[in-house]
Amino acid sequence: MPLRSVPGTTTVLDVSSDVTSLTAAICDIESVSRNEAALADAVESTLRALGHLEVVRDGDTVIARTSLGRAERVVLAGHLDTVPLTSPPNLPTRLVGDQLWGRGTVDMKGGLAVMLKVAAQVTEPARDLTFLFYECEEIEAELNGLARVGANRPDLLAGDFAVLLEPTDGGIEGGCKGTMRVDVVTTGVAAHSARPWSGHNAIHDAAQVLARLSAYEAETIEVDGLEYHEALQAVGISGGIAGNVIPDRCTVTVNYRFAPDKDTSAAFDHVRRVFEGFDCTLGDAADGARPGLHLPAAQDFIAALALPVSPKEGWTDVARFSALGIPAVNFGPGNPNLAHMDDERCPVAQYEEAERALLRWLAPSPTIE
Repeated sequence: MPLRSVPGTTTVLDVSSDVTSLTAAICDIESVSRNEAALADAVESTLRALGHLEVVRDGDTVIARTSLGRAERVVLAGHLDTVPLTSPPNLPTRLVGDQLWGRGTVDMKGGLAVMLKVAAQVTEPARDLTFLFYECEEIEAELNGLARVGANRPDLLAGDFAVLLEPTDGGIEGGCKGTMRVDVVTTGVAAHSARPWSGHNAIHDAAQVLARLSAYEAETIEVDGLEYHEALQAVGISGGIAGNVIPDRCTVTVNYRFAPDKDTSAAFDHVRRVFEGFDCTLGDAADGARPGLHLPAAQDFIAALALPVSPKEGWTDVARFSALGIPAVNFGPGNPNLAHMDDERCPVAQYEEAERALLRWLAPSPTIE
């Protein structure tokens, strides 16, 4: 197992091992959200032992940086935490044929292993590098380590381009869409259900809201050369207080997934225009992220990987980089449809190809296999 102990220190991960063995070792250090300390300790010790990186610890988030004075800096990022284990637990990992099974094999400890392999092998990168291993991505946003460091020490995350190694099935996904939930409210007059003419039924009025949704034609919007498919859908409806009372209020909750050409303010304005005449209340919301594919670092990344780029139709933490003014893409091993599943698993070939791809980009050399 690619773990070793250094006298007087915590466990150090063996970055000389192959990327699949390293992924298994990282997975086997259980790190369900809020329990990342042991893995953060191992990552920190491993990075410090490399010797060529400046390493900073913030809570259970670890940042390592080169400082070579290069013209550009890129950030490689991944979260340390996983969702809870199954019962019985889907750890330790096991290799079955050509796939590694277990919690974290997809989301997203293969990406962490790739980052550590790159950190160990690329000591003289063409661009300065920042490696970010952060906590609490899978739970409440206020606990997210990337968000905290971005708010308190944005200098540690400064860069020209970022790659979030979330699972993408080995493809490149540029930027991400924004998301918001909006409560669309209809109001009526309460009355006894035996005499409905004495009141006004707010639930019946919700039919107008649903009719607008049914008639709505979502746009496809091009941003930085990628086409993002917007979506506006009802995701909840509530109303009524008793079986014999005409309801005086009904709420239809809609979810708007919007292209990264607009921020949440513009997106909310759009939703209010769609439901003009109704009371609209904004709930949770998050901006999307432009992919920045026109930038030199992004162009070199795409050329080195020789993969097509598709838009990220969901939301990921690349949006947090975008908020810091850093364009970002998603690229990592693992099928995202298997993330969080009891039978989470990933072909080992995807770990290997992700490592080779980032080495081609960051350290083009005939000596690198």
